[in-house]
Amino acid sequence: QVQLVESGGGLVQPGGSLRLSCAASASIFSILGMDWYRQAPGKQRELVASINNFGITNYADSMKGRFTISSDNAKNTVYLQMNSLKPEDTAVYYCYVRSLNGAYWGQGTQVTVSS
Repeated sequence: QVQLVESGGGLVQPGGSLRLSCAASASIFSILGMDWYRQAPGKQRELVASINNFGITNYADSMKGRFTISSDNAKNTVYLQMNSLKPEDTAVYYCYVRSLNGAYWGQGTQVTVSS
């Protein structure tokens, strides 16, 4: 059974940090890339960062320098380290895994940046 398990969301004050994790089940094989998206209330889902199976990363402009995506291929896990968080980073964050046997979304994890 295909499963993506996200964790690490929560409430943080402006300027704080959070680290999100997304673990993909072993039934997802030959992963081509892993992405993080986010969706704020009333807004469209947007790409935050991506990493492919060569370790090449890509970031949305507003996240460059603050967010870092990384992966542990042995664990089928992708991480998103978020620093210098701002209230406008408040959203549900989703992982998205692209593989030879399909593409899959995580269930989402809420990140709230507020004082």
